[in-house]
Amino acid sequence: MAREELGGERAAGGGLLHRRALLRWSAVSAAGLSAERVMAQEGLPASMLEPGAPLSPRGAPGPAGEAIRRIVPDLAFPGTGSSRTPVHLLEGTITPNDLHFERHHNGIPTIDPGTFQLLLHGLVRRPLVFRYEDLLRYPRESRLLFIECSGNSGALSASQPVQASAGQLHGLVSCAEWTGVRLSTLLDEAGLLPGVRWIEAEGADAAAMTRSIPLSVGLDDAMIALFQNGEPLRPAQGYPMRLLLPGIEGNASVKWLRRLKVRAQPVFSREETAKYTDLRRDGKAEMFSLRMGVKSVIVSPSFGLDLGAKGYREISGLAWSGRGRIRSVEVSADGGASWAEAALGDVQPKALTRFRMPWHWDGGPAVLLSRATDDTGAVQPTRETWLAKQGHGQGYHSNAMQSWAVDTAGRVTHVYA
Repeated sequence: MAREELGGERAAGGGLLHRRALLRWSAVSAAGLSAERVMAQEGLPASMLEPGAPLSPRGAPGPAGEAIRRIVPDLAFPGTGSSRTPVHLLEGTITPNDLHFERHHNGIPTIDPGTFQLLLHGLVRRPLVFRYEDLLRYPRESRLLFIECSGNSGALSASQPVQASAGQLHGLVSCAEWTGVRLSTLLDEAGLLPGVRWIEAEGADAAAMTRSIPLSVGLDDAMIALFQNGEPLRPAQGYPMRLLLPGIEGNASVKWLRRLKVRAQPVFSREETAKYTDLRRDGKAEMFSLRMGVKSVIVSPSFGLDLGAKGYREISGLAWSGRGRIRSVEVSADGGASWAEAALGDVQPKALTRFRMPWHWDGGPAVLLSRATDDTGAVQPTRETWLAKQGHGQGYHSNAMQSWAVDTAGRVTHVYA
């Protein structure tokens, strides 16, 4: 397809195209191949000439999958820190269990599920204790949901753009199918007393992770998660049970959940006073800003995934919102001067959504960025708008638009557009 033929296919400046243009290009590219000629030249592949490997108790990744690892930084205290999902190396929206991001405050505890118990007490008519096997008898539900650390993308508050991969910048978010028991089911069984407004959740790790959860969140779509992507929770994700609060900052989805205390007031734990509060530009700190905002990131092209020869490409990324569904994602290839709407994959509430945009890179400079809107009408802010509210160095709840620059050599860098 000649460049002059692209006029009717353009969706915005910088070479963004309607999706039909990419389909046309694929058809033209494939037309020159002769299947019969290729088979005659190649012959049978070696894999067809001898039996394959036998069955195994547990499947292993292939060569391409084996090379994809979580991003683990050097830590001064091995039990404290985070590992990030390599979002720039994955496809679709579901994160494999062994690549789901982790955040630990004092290591991963070793827990015997046979003796582990969850206590539900406080302002309830009937305090209850649940064993793991007890919860397996309750009605369960499965939902595709994202979990995002509130510190994800915090590097965007730095004075200069951090040159790092999309996984390093945005890899504290993952999406999985979670299966468990509705928290509201257990609260109904215990019976709430008058004056209840909060729930204190405590984990069984050495940090005794404790968070205050508004009752409205607990009665909404919160669950006690027991399974992730079809298998029992792994130790790093809270086995044998964890609290899971859809759309709420990840730290509040307490792992290794051992206690829920129904209260009239928040507990004001260390994790919601000294940590996980948002410092504002006016010098005040905003507490219990739990809901994650509407957000999108381009993961390809991105830093470390440089372009080769000019021509047709697909811009791909992820979008999500703690308020509900993604309604639209717009993409710009000219630094925000013009925008085109991307194609969305399967859209689920409070889950990652894959977006795609055909792009013809003509070899010139380009600046790529994306902008998401959710079904409440909330629009992802620019970095300048986000920083106007936040204090210097504030890294929590960063949902600002992020930009990648492409130079004439196809090199991709992080820039502030």
